[in-house]
Amino acid sequence: MNKTLPTLLAAFALAAALAQPAAPPPLEFQPSFDKMDLKDGDTLVFLGDSITHQCLYTQYVEDYFYTRHPDRRIRFHNAGVGGDRAADALARFEEDVAAFKPKYVTLLLGMNDGSYTKFEPDIFAAYEKGMTELLDRIAAIGAVAIPMTPTMHDARAARMRKPAEPRDTYYNAVLAFYGAWLREQASVRGLGFVNMWSPLNDITWEQRKREAKFTLIPDAVHPGPAGQVVMACAIINDMLPRSVVSTITVFTGKDGKPRGAGANGKITDLQSDGDKLSFTFKANALPWVLPPDAAEGYKLTHAGHRYSNEKIRIGNLKPGRYAVRIDGEQVGAYTDGQLAFGVELEANEKTPQYQQALKVAMLNKARNEKAVKPLRDLWLKLKLKRRELAKVGNDQAAADAKRAELEQWMPSFKASIAKLLDDIRNFDDQIYQANQPVARRYEICPVP
Repeated sequence: MNKTLPTLLAAFALAAALAQPAAPPPLEFQPSFDKMDLKDGDTLVFLGDSITHQCLYTQYVEDYFYTRHPDRRIRFHNAGVGGDRAADALARFEEDVAAFKPKYVTLLLGMNDGSYTKFEPDIFAAYEKGMTELLDRIAAIGAVAIPMTPTMHDARAARMRKPAEPRDTYYNAVLAFYGAWLREQASVRGLGFVNMWSPLNDITWEQRKREAKFTLIPDAVHPGPAGQVVMACAIINDMLPRSVVSTITVFTGKDGKPRGAGANGKITDLQSDGDKLSFTFKANALPWVLPPDAAEGYKLTHAGHRYSNEKIRIGNLKPGRYAVRIDGEQVGAYTDGQLAFGVELEANEKTPQYQQALKVAMLNKARNEKAVKPLRDLWLKLKLKRRELAKVGNDQAAADAKRAELEQWMPSFKASIAKLLDDIRNFDDQIYQANQPVARRYEICPVP
């Protein structure tokens, strides 16, 4: 038998195997970032377009932190500019994001990036490029990015305003695609992620079963206060640890002595005088209360029960009806069964802790309207001036004139920015004085 042929074939097989590229190393997937952990002194930046520039969902998230964590002085910086795409956010990144040394940066862009038309590969490619670079830049400054899906484009609201607008046929689905791509990037990079698109669409769908013209987004693009509460709840739900405001539990033992315990707070001076119970309770937090114009969204999301639970339970009371007083004021009357099950107080406007939290919310509303929003308006003005300069083209004389105009304006811009940042710090001082929990005296008495 000729052994040359098998030997040659074996040699060829070995050579072919050696010529093959080495197998790639196995992919190492990272777990997605779970929850933000903001400590005293940390900074959270909200980076986005006009929906962030509205200073609403950002304000409501700030309210949550002010009331839930009054022991932590957290800095918030709104970096939203109307009309922005990813490329615009990149252009101001160093001045408007990196300069604040954030621990976390939420990222809400895409509404403008899609150009309000059907899916176009070239348009998406520009968004993909810009967002990828933004995620890289955020990582490079040592911050953690929290990408968030674009919000809902409400085609029905658009048609109620302008029935013949053809772009609305596709645009909400385009934004869903952009959000799905963004979630994949968050997964690959091990980042956090917030789904804004689904809650807005889901609530709108449910409400339209009863009210055909219902909308959270009257102009089809910018959610109103109710829609912005939905957005704030999405951030809290997806990126913050769930916790109660406080829970009070008091019961009378078989020996006739009252006993009590507090969750996220402390009970002291617990006394029983016949059918009357009294005690002092100091919570570590306040209920999450929002300004009155956000009430619809708070109700639609069941925000109080889900994200601001403040409960009192009184067990082993004699059958009957009992008044609950806090600091001498009656806040409600309940049966022994209701009190044994537990009564939620977070939305009770009569309680002093609700009123204290409302004061915090209104201070923050003033902070956003008088300082944060004007700050964002200035950044928008700077963007428009830079665009005017870019549009001049090859006309050197016109370009020089526009450049000189911009340079002349910049000192005024910087001085105004510094003044508004100082105003924000002054509001912060007021808020962190107003949000400190106070010991409250509770009384549970039979109703005659």
